[in-house]
Amino acid sequence: MFKRRRYKQQLTLQDRLSAWVKQIQQQASKLPPGPERDALLKKARQADVANHLQDWAKSPGLQPPK
Repeated sequence: MFKRRRYKQQLTLQDRLSAWVKQIQQQASKLPPGPERDALLKKARQADVANHLQDWAKSPGLQPPK
């Protein structure tokens, strides 16, 4: 039986996503317009939306369904 290696993350998922989005946007800004740049920007937008959804899900105004 294999034993899983555990790794304690130093930063939260939101912090890692934010840093990754900034890194991807910087990479995309160095590329000429084209499909590769568009793909990088799309990934950055998706990660940014996921980050905002996390904030929304944890907000106190969110009510459970009745």
